[in-house]
This record gives sequence, structure tokens and C-alpha cells, in this order.
Amino acid sequence: MSPVPEIRVTRCNDVPVHEKGHYVLYWMTAFRRTRWNFSLQKAVDWANHLGKPLMVFEALRVGYPWACGRFHRFVIDGMADNALNFEKYGVTYYPYLEPSADADKGLLAALAEKACLVVTDDFPAFFLPRMVASASKKIPVYMEKVDSNGLLPMKTADKVFGAAKFFRTFLQKELPSHLSRMPDTEPLKGLKQKGSILSLREIFKRWPAASPEILGSDPGPLAEFPVDHEVGVVEERGGADEASKRLKRFLEKKLSLYEENRNHPDEDGTSGLSPYLHFGHLSVHEIFSRLAAKEEWALDHLPRKATGGRNGWWRMSEPAEAFLDELVTWRELGFNLCSQRQDYDLYHSLPVWAQQTLKDHEGDQRRYLYRLEEFEKARTHDPLWNAAQGQLLQEGRIHNYLRMVWGKKILEWTSSPQKALHIMIELNNKYGLDGRDPNSYTGIMWVLGRYDRPWGPERPIFGKIRYMSSENTLRKVRAMEYMERYKTR
Repeated sequence: MSPVPEIRVTRCNDVPVHEKGHYVLYWMTAFRRTRWNFSLQKAVDWANHLGKPLMVFEALRVGYPWACGRFHRFVIDGMADNALNFEKYGVTYYPYLEPSADADKGLLAALAEKACLVVTDDFPAFFLPRMVASASKKIPVYMEKVDSNGLLPMKTADKVFGAAKFFRTFLQKELPSHLSRMPDTEPLKGLKQKGSILSLREIFKRWPAASPEILGSDPGPLAEFPVDHEVGVVEERGGADEASKRLKRFLEKKLSLYEENRNHPDEDGTSGLSPYLHFGHLSVHEIFSRLAAKEEWALDHLPRKATGGRNGWWRMSEPAEAFLDELVTWRELGFNLCSQRQDYDLYHSLPVWAQQTLKDHEGDQRRYLYRLEEFEKARTHDPLWNAAQGQLLQEGRIHNYLRMVWGKKILEWTSSPQKALHIMIELNNKYGLDGRDPNSYTGIMWVLGRYDRPWGPERPIFGKIRYMSSENTLRKVRAMEYMERYKTR
């Protein structure tokens, strides 16, 4: 096994390793997969070093913001995949589904009390940073978190980048050295000590593991959990197995036309991988490695100097380069911000020029004004906007290009930009399978000027913020079938 790069590892407390513990505990919170996972790899390293078995604890609470049947089912699908994979390698896997709010209180501490140390995931958004920080103060053993988010370790950058072009230049300078240090494809293959851990019986009795029936694909058992069941389960299955299938289909059937079709909703030319990336069922490292293999690409193909250009630097095909700019530049730009600033989702974090121009036009007359409830139910005068919201309601996603228009219209049809931000976050995080993610916050805040520049001519409501309209969009993209498919009744 290769060692995990130290730049990806962060110590969380000052407690020493308890070498006489019964096992090494991996608390899986963000990278919910058994492959291409630096956190799991680090836990295996520790287990081998200490000569102890490995235990993997994956929990799903009910008290997190926007908890609903849709997200629960998607995560539970992943748990089912993980249960099979960990069983194959003889690893003790403990999937825990909290039956009521705060029912898991004391569980992590009880597990840690018997452990040598705890390894967990380093994810910079939503409630996870606070949860990990709080837990690190309560557990009685050493704890560290590991960054397995992107191709570029988050700690590589020590500042926030104000535009994609600046981050792209930095990325091109720094990334080559990290591309040679990929996570192990199957880190569990290197685990030396295997078998069940008998000392957990009392814990399992008090906090029972998820049953095979609940881990099954039937949505029925979800009804017993106190989450929002109005946000219903989608047809799309979660989990690493489905993620791998979707990646395979994208590379084989969609990639060659990606640059041509990705902006046309009728063509469904996007990858559809964002929910799997968000829930950690799929690694960006695996996507990149499989794409590179398809392109017959090698690390020495990269130019020696950063160009900062959107195209040409990777020395891959044009569709592959376009996809990588989304997957790497724009996605990891969001991780850069969230890892550097805790106020990434607050209005005052926007660029000063954007706040000023929106303030200058806050009193402008709006032709249409909608309440949150009207937006939520897709009851506007605009059929394209309604279709985008309809897709969010039905499938938990919005077509990539239309997500921009969706946000711009919310800005135009609300009484203030602050209220528009609240509505965008509420709808995206409540219904989106890829919501609550650094990448989705990037998209939402871009609507209000982040990572953009002042645009002219100055317009009512928008001021110098980039303007988009449904009418112009329909002249550029093919979306008639899309509007018919997702129109609300």
C-alpha cells in the first residue's frame, strides 16, 4: 500500500493513540465508499501499524437540516453496497440509522473508548465540520481527519481565489505533483488483521445496527424515521455500485458529445454524477483515472508551464477537457472557498462590488414577485423555470445550464437579493441530491456575482450582475422536450 500524503491529514485533538485498544475506528461521514478513499486507506495503515482489526462506523442521523426520505434512501442504498463490500474483506462494518433525534448520543464516544484511535473524513461544508470538531473534544483517544475530496488537497492553497481563471492557473501549477499520489483503488486488500470484534456486543445491543430489511431497496421502512417524507424518494438509486455504472455509461456513451450536448436539456448530455460525488459514493480520483485511461493519457503529457487556459492544458480531447474543467476547476473552486471561510453561504461573503450594485438596485420595481411557496411548487409565469423546478422536485437535480437561469430568475422575482439567496439555498438544499455541497454553493453564489465580474449595460434589479433570461436561453439551447417532460400540472 502507498502512504497517504501528509498534506491530506489533519490532527483533531491532543489525545494520544491508545495502543492497547481493541481496534482502529474509521468514522465514515463523507466518503461513503470502499474504493479510492484516502480516509479508509489511512485507517487501514493504522490498523496494520498497530496490528489491530479495523472497524468502520457509518451513521445516518435524523436531526440534520433538510433531513428527508429522499436523502435517507440515497445514503441507505450506499450503506447496502458498503455492507457487502466490507463483508467480502472480513471487516466489521457498523451501519447505524438513528431512529429518533439524539438517539445516537454517546454512541461515538462508546465506540472510541474501545478504540486505539479514530480516523474520519475532512469535508468542509454543511454541518460536518462542526460535528467533527465537537466530537474531537469528547472522545478519549487520538483523532484525525483525512481529505479525500478532490485531486488537489485543500491545504495546498492558503487563500480564497476570486475567479475561476486565477484558481485554474494555481491548479495547473500545483496539481501535477499530486496526480502521482492517488488513493489505492482497493485499500482493503492491504488489511492484514481481519475478523469480528467481540467487545462490541453491548454497544450493538443498545444501538442496534441497521437491519438487512431497511438496507434493502424497498422505500417502505423509511416511513418509521422522523424525517420529511414530502420530499419523496427518487427512482435513481444511490450507492457506489450505481455510481460506477453511471460513470461507465457516461464515458462510453456521452463523453464524446459532452462539449456539444451538455448545454442542451433535450439531449441529457451531462454526466449525472454530482449526487454520487456529494454523498461520497464516487471519488473524483476514480473518475479522473478512468477518463485518463480512456483517453490513453499519462502524467508526462502535461505541459511544463501553467497556461491558465480552459482548453488544451490537459492534452486530452476537447470533450474530456471541457468535462475536466467542470469536474476539477469549478468543483474544487468551491472546496477552496469552504475550506477557507466559514461564511461561504452568507450574503456578506459576496464580493464588495456585487453587494454594492445589488444594493443600488434593491428598490427597483419588480414586474413579478413570488413567495417561497410559489417557487417551491413551480407556480410562476415562466414555463422554462417551472420545468427546471419540476425536475428538482421529481428527480432531485436541475440540468446544469438551467440551474444558472433558475437562480437568476429567483433574483429577479424576489423583493431583495438577500431573500433570493435564502430561497435558492432552501430549494436547492431541500430537494437537490447534490445540494449542501461546496460545488452547489458555488453555483448559487455565482448567481449573485461570486467568481464573476461586473457586466454592462447596467440593468434594473441586476445592476452590474450578469443577466440571463429564459427567452435568450431558449434561443441558445434545445429545451422544448425538456419543458414538456418536467412541466408541472
